Amino acid sequence: MSGERERWSSRPGFILAAVGSAVGLGNMWRFSYLTAEHGGAAFVALYLVLTLLVGLPLLLAELVLGRTAQSSPIRAFLRSGSKAWRPLGVLYVISGCTILSYYGVIAGWTVRYAGIALLGFDAEIADRFEDMAQGGDAFGFHLVFMALTIWIVAGGVSGGIERAATLLMPILALLICGLALYAATLEGGSAGYDYYLRADFSEVLSRGVLTQAAGQAFFSLSVGMGAMLTFGSYLGRDHHLPKESGLIAAADIGVAFLAGLVVFPLIFALGLSDKVTGSTVGALFITLPQTFAEMGGVVGRVVGFLFFAALVVGALTSAISLLEVVVSSVIDLFDWSRTRAAWVMGCLITLLGVPSAWSLGVLDVVDQVANNLFLLGGGLLLSIFVGWVMRDPEAEARVGAERFSGFGLWRVSLRFLVPVVLVFVLYDAVPKTLRAIAELVSGG
Repeated sequence: MSGERERWSSRPGFILAAVGSAVGLGNMWRFSYLTAEHGGAAFVALYLVLTLLVGLPLLLAELVLGRTAQSSPIRAFLRSGSKAWRPLGVLYVISGCTILSYYGVIAGWTVRYAGIALLGFDAEIADRFEDMAQGGDAFGFHLVFMALTIWIVAGGVSGGIERAATLLMPILALLICGLALYAATLEGGSAGYDYYLRADFSEVLSRGVLTQAAGQAFFSLSVGMGAMLTFGSYLGRDHHLPKESGLIAAADIGVAFLAGLVVFPLIFALGLSDKVTGSTVGALFITLPQTFAEMGGVVGRVVGFLFFAALVVGALTSAISLLEVVVSSVIDLFDWSRTRAAWVMGCLITLLGVPSAWSLGVLDVVDQVANNLFLLGGGLLLSIFVGWVMRDPEAEARVGAERFSGFGLWRVSLRFLVPVVLVFVLYDAVPKTLRAIAELVSGG
């Protein structure tokens, strides 16, 4: 049924698919907000350093492990280590199911808001957010988005995922660049640039900011959940994995940075700077729709639609990679056809998203559990596995990259630096998540 393992048809196709996995809704606001609130250009410098020291080593580790094993996460750890590590592959599959179950709900909001934007946002759009974001309508748009995701994944690696990424990622780049250029023409937008990019080194070395920067460096590259491992399993041995990891990280950072050049000039030019919020949900679905409503007329409709269309594209490319982790594992374990695996597992994940579609409180807690426990824990264990357990990962990494001289540093980083940083982040994230779970259970 599953036959010979599928392959990417081209190197650019793989790069675009991997960048699409990394680029998501968080790039469109969280990075920008953290930059603006924690030192501007100084935070960007700190984030880049931590991405180089933490994010890139983990990204390369996943690609190396995937290409070595030529299989999905559960079998990958078995083939490259021992049976004792197989549960980590199971954790990756659970992470993919959990994240996609609520991510599809949020992505459904982007589809709905893109449609509303065509007609024009009204002045009360911000006040209606909670009613629109939960209930039957929210589930309906979740269903539409998930159906599109399933359809693409069912088309295969080259015929579905790669083809979609080759079309969607250039569209996303054009949308973001076009919106950034438009934002640069707005009178009063310079105050937004100043808010976003001012350089303040006074707080970037505080514990809280270090934790935020490290967490963003980790989350933004889509590591710790098996997506890059799965994509790596479809690679041939002619790929220069260090170089391609660098390209993926650079593109991901570029999209996140450009998003800030769109968001803040728009908000400040319309005099809504007091509405800036650290919540991804609050910014994307409350403040910005209000901004587009203030624009009014054709301009408000066009700019609003283009912005939410960009969100739909970013959400879709990330959702595809999440579902692929699950689908690839089912194909490997049960020898199902790709079509059967995509539709059966996609429908189950869609149903798993029902609680999140009906309650913002549930969605928030599931988000914290997935990101603060599953992803951070998965990344920590991955660094230990590749750094200490996997049989000669440097030899595999060198294939196709014989002239690269940084593999020794990469292994040292996985063994010592990455675990220390992730434990540091977990120290703050775990108690926060447990408190959120307790409050939900107690009805607080």
